[in-house]
This record gives sequence, structure tokens and C-alpha cells, in this order.
Amino acid sequence: MTDVILVLNGGSSSLKFAAFQGRDELHLLVRGSVSSIGERPRLHVAPTARTPPFDKSLGEQPISIDEAFEAVASYLADRGLLRRVRRVGHRIVHGGREFARATLLDQRTLGALRGLAPLAPIHQAINLDLVDLARGLLPGAIQVGCFDTAFHATQPDLARLYGLPHEMSEQGIMSYGFHGLSYSHIASELRNRYGAAAGGKTIVAHLGSGASLCAMKAGASHATTMGFSTLDGLVMSTRCGAIDPGVLLHLLQDRKLSSDELTDLLYERSGLLGVSGISGNMQTLLASKDPAAKRAVDLFVYRVGREIGSLAAAIGGLDTLVFTAGIGEHAPVIRQRICETAGWLGVALDKELNANSEELVSTGDSPVDVLVIAADEERAVAAELLNFEGKD
Repeated sequence: MTDVILVLNGGSSSLKFAAFQGRDELHLLVRGSVSSIGERPRLHVAPTARTPPFDKSLGEQPISIDEAFEAVASYLADRGLLRRVRRVGHRIVHGGREFARATLLDQRTLGALRGLAPLAPIHQAINLDLVDLARGLLPGAIQVGCFDTAFHATQPDLARLYGLPHEMSEQGIMSYGFHGLSYSHIASELRNRYGAAAGGKTIVAHLGSGASLCAMKAGASHATTMGFSTLDGLVMSTRCGAIDPGVLLHLLQDRKLSSDELTDLLYERSGLLGVSGISGNMQTLLASKDPAAKRAVDLFVYRVGREIGSLAAAIGGLDTLVFTAGIGEHAPVIRQRICETAGWLGVALDKELNANSEELVSTGDSPVDVLVIAADEERAVAAELLNFEGKD
């Protein structure tokens, strides 16, 4: 039987997984997730050509990432897939300056990655816990890390530099960028559509509970809105986005917030949730008639539109605009409003195509192609593992 590549993608409230087979081309066997880990967890598997749909409650109480992993492993074992796994690919949020490509996860590498946990406090520890769990369950499989920061290693030095003393930059205080595996998948899809030019001067809007934009030339990252941490850039579900550092000094010095209180404020109580006081969920806000919900949505659209202008300046124009991830794929009204803010760049949206969430949603005479492409970080990881074969 053909060996299986297992991909694990852990977050604060979910564990996504996918299994692929193939030597030269990837064939999806199964794709699913354990969702709502901190509330009422469910194991959901989407239907594929090889797998029927599956949906099961995992109880009424929160579960740990260990228990979520056990549920996934049990599902795969029951279907004869677990024993065929020879390679496990892990989406790891932060690779720092050292890890700019898929890397074997040995003890030295894991130690270095644990040292980066303070730079990605929501995800890094979870990602590395999953490595330990997979190593214990599958001792014969190689474990490979694929990094969200790696895609942005192609950026010019000036795009990564802060106005801080040089020695601090040398110590790693610089812009890294995130959502790189999502952007890598989009770049691959654009090459399939446009060839080596990959859409030319492109801005990709990865809009989900975490959100960022990336400006690419011929499929390579040139600038992005997230920087040193996943707090930067756009207003997100519960994260603040870009903020004047003076606000942080004020909160620490004058409001006397502790570092833990400040971390909780910026990561968990800000963004759409903080501005609206209602929810961090875009669909909930769009359905609400509360003026505070409208204010939060308006701010989100304004910040995305402003950053599109900044990124277009960084790459000298715009040929292609791509929407991806939860909001980008499933909120046509947000896509329409963002495109209206980018009309000065030549963006012209076809309202009917957009309402139906077609792949190409721009008008026939729009100078800028506007696309909706589903995010697929798991396939991006599996693709890296195909090329990694034999390097262990």
C-alpha cells in the first residue's frame, strides 16, 4: 500500500488534519477537524472522493489538545490509515530567522523552536505539543516542521527592518510575517492559473479570525501586514492589530497593567470583539443591527482598504487581488466593500459573481483580477513533504 502523509495543524480552539498519498502528485484521502475544543468539541470529517462525511460529538465539556489528537488518531486507526503514515507534517507558526524551509524535527530543532514560543504565545506551544504526541504514537514516522514565517524570507531587508538600534535587529527583533503556508498555497494556485508570473503584482487577503495581507511579485512575498508577532496589522477577531507603541507604554506605566493583563487585552479582548462589545465573529456582527457591530465591521473594512493601498505602493501597482480564509471566502459583502475601497487601483467587482462566490469575481473589463480561492494550509504542508522525501 502507498505510504500516507499526515498533516497536523493545531490552533487555540481547533485541530485540523489531513491525510494524503502520492509520490509525484498529492491525492487527498481525508480532511477534517476537531472544532470548539474549549467549548463543545466535535470531530468533523468532510466528504472526499475516498472518504464519506463523518460528524461526532466529543462531549459537552472542553477537551485538551492531547484529547483532540487522540480522537483524530482513533478515527484514522479505525480506517486503516494510521499504520500507513510514514511522514507527519506539522504547521508551526514561528520559525524565527533560522528555519526558512521544511525541517526535520529533531531534539535540537525542537529546543530552538520552543525558545520562540514567546513570539507566538497562542500557537507555538500547541504546535510543538502535537509534535511530541505524534512522535510518541508514530515512532517510525519522520516528523517535519513547516513554518508560517518561512514564505516571507524572500522579502527585501527594508521590509523586515524596524527603526530600532541595529543590534536589536541582529538579535532577531524584526518583521517575520505569518500565514505563510496559506500564502504559499495561493501562490501555487496562481501559478496554475497564470503560469510563472503567478498573477504578477498580487495582494492576497487572508481574512479569518486571524487576518493579514501579503503583497507578492510572481508568487514571492515582498511585504506583509503582520510583523514581529501575530498582533500586527489588521484588526482581527480578538486581536488589536497595528497600534501606536505609546498606547502600550501608557497601559503599562499609567494604567499599571501587568504584562499578563496586557497580553490578554491585546490577544483576547480587542479587535472586532473589543470594538463591538458583542462578538469577534464576522457573521454575527453582520447579522446584528447594533451600531457597535457596524462600527467594528466598518473599522475592519477601513483597515484592510488602507493596507491594500500601502502594499500596492510597496510592489508598484496591482494586477491581482485574492480573497481567502473564512471571511475572505464566505462573506461576499465584506469582499464587495473592500473592493469598493480599492476601486482607485482599478478593482471592479461583478456583484453577481461575487454573491455566488465564484473563483473569478471581477468584471470582464476590470484591470485587476479579483479571485476567491479556498485556503489549504494542509496541502501546502503536504507539498513541502513531497519535496522533503529522502532528506531525513
